[in-house]
Amino acid sequence: MRLKSIEELRALRRELAESPAPERRLWVCGGPGCLASGALEVFRAVEAACLAEGMADGVRFRADLSGCLGLCERGPLVEVEPEGWLYGGVKPEDAPELVRETLSGGRFLDRLAADPECREKDSIPFYLPQRRHVMARFGRTRPESLTDYLAAGGYGALELALSELGPEEAFRRVELSGLRGRGGGGFPAGRKWRALKEAAGRPRYLIANGDEGDPGAFMNRALMEGDPLSVIEGMTVGAYALGAEEGFVYVRHEYPLSVERLSSCVRAAEETGLLGDDILGRGFGFRLRIVEGGGAFVCGESTALTASIEGREGQPRVKYVRTTEAGLWEKPTLLQNVESWANVPMIVRNGPDWFRETGTGDNPGTKVFSLVGKVRRTGLVELPLGSSVGSLVNGAGGGVPKGRRFKAVQSGGPSGGCLPESALDLPLDFDALAGAGAMMGSGGLIVMDDLSCLVDTARYFTAFLSGESCGKCAPCREGLPVILEVLTDMTEGRARVGDTDFLEHQARMLAATALCGLGKSAANPVLSTLRHFRREYLEHEAGFCRAGRCRGMYLPEVDPGACRSCGMCQKACPADAIEGVRREPRRVAAGKCITCGACLAACSFEAVKAHRRPEGGPDARTA
Repeated sequence: MRLKSIEELRALRRELAESPAPERRLWVCGGPGCLASGALEVFRAVEAACLAEGMADGVRFRADLSGCLGLCERGPLVEVEPEGWLYGGVKPEDAPELVRETLSGGRFLDRLAADPECREKDSIPFYLPQRRHVMARFGRTRPESLTDYLAAGGYGALELALSELGPEEAFRRVELSGLRGRGGGGFPAGRKWRALKEAAGRPRYLIANGDEGDPGAFMNRALMEGDPLSVIEGMTVGAYALGAEEGFVYVRHEYPLSVERLSSCVRAAEETGLLGDDILGRGFGFRLRIVEGGGAFVCGESTALTASIEGREGQPRVKYVRTTEAGLWEKPTLLQNVESWANVPMIVRNGPDWFRETGTGDNPGTKVFSLVGKVRRTGLVELPLGSSVGSLVNGAGGGVPKGRRFKAVQSGGPSGGCLPESALDLPLDFDALAGAGAMMGSGGLIVMDDLSCLVDTARYFTAFLSGESCGKCAPCREGLPVILEVLTDMTEGRARVGDTDFLEHQARMLAATALCGLGKSAANPVLSTLRHFRREYLEHEAGFCRAGRCRGMYLPEVDPGACRSCGMCQKACPADAIEGVRREPRRVAAGKCITCGACLAACSFEAVKAHRRPEGGPDARTA
């Protein structure tokens, strides 16, 4: 049905709220991690089992795909309502028992528990420190269902803005909230909104940036696939407050499901009268288009992104004129990350004081993080800003796996920085992370243990950035390959004395002279690791990698006092270089060792360590 007035919207919401809920419901996680591990096959098997058990009408019992449930480490996940139980590692063959025992019988299956000590999701340590605002509807609504969204309070912000607040008050609430952009440096959203409001010229455009290109990051993808209507409503409210006529959601080409679900929700909103001309009979119109990017990392930069939407090559321009003054087609344009837009309906509906109750004074609200790497529990985590880095890594994440030691956490994507163990006490806010030599970015965190080489980490991210550079300015086009060449030499045993100082000089020059923000921040992987792990660079100059990551730059040795004679290192060695028999400490035959690092990774007791190669000793690089 097409809603022609606010009264019709309210009536529909009341009708949906009064509809009887199923007695029990299975939510199969449809987030990126679970889909990659077979969640769609699990869902289809559950549907087939429901049909076989005569439970396919969806009235008393239902099974649906949800947005990301967060604990990707244990996927595919299945949540049970109303009990709040969480199952992990579910396989398609588990579906008949799930439907028979849990959906119909209300019995918990211990063997499928996501956490062996907790049945309820909210009691699992991964979820305890979380405060879910942006992700509140993940696992509560079907991502593409407008009726589910409305029944859960969706479009309440637009209703309030059109019926009571008016554009000025809606604008004022966002400005007073202190919301900071969730996709980069944390620029205050209110300042952007005011700049657009005061800009001359028509039409005005809004953009949601969903071009998430950071390795290991999937927050934006999970939001666009798990609750796309929150982004759409946020942009619609923003358009009303700022007098914008048209908007664009810019999505990576590599995110086809995001494009599919956003497009489906845009069509549903248009058909229902929540997008298009004369929305809810108030004389306000707003149109929204989904645009696919070509996968260029540089298109995360605002001016390169607008060029891409216009159909031109995605290259940044000198920012003597702000996007809010001359953006798309030289018209006033407001660009925000998709998570920033998803916060807008909550702020307008609940007020700025409510939003400021969470987080800190200069960093209010929550932030969604993707936690990956050498950590026990990986996944999607939403925490109040100002929470410590440790509450994310050791609290929600459970720390590094047993037998390993925490070494560093990389924050902010490839243009971010690596922080040492002392940073675990840092607050997760834009200013504290920037002050430590990293950045919040869009919220990706990669945890590294003692087997991670920070010189090699800097090389990896520099290689990524060098390949993604648009090449428009000389500092980035010429400087990054030079930095990459030196880092490659250092990790392959060809370093020269003075390379560390040379790298620092080159990185500082790049940060000072590159054209755009991405080019300037491309120096961060080198500068942050030099700041906190300079000793590793100096050791690489001397041909030694203490992490045992760089081949030929160490020799593994077994400490007989620490060896438990478990034989795991011997089993892992592909070159038969580990010698020894049962109940005796193992030893390394240096002449056979190819320094692949398998023995270091296999040992859970830190008995195998990397040592400096003796002068004149066998060179494994030639093995």
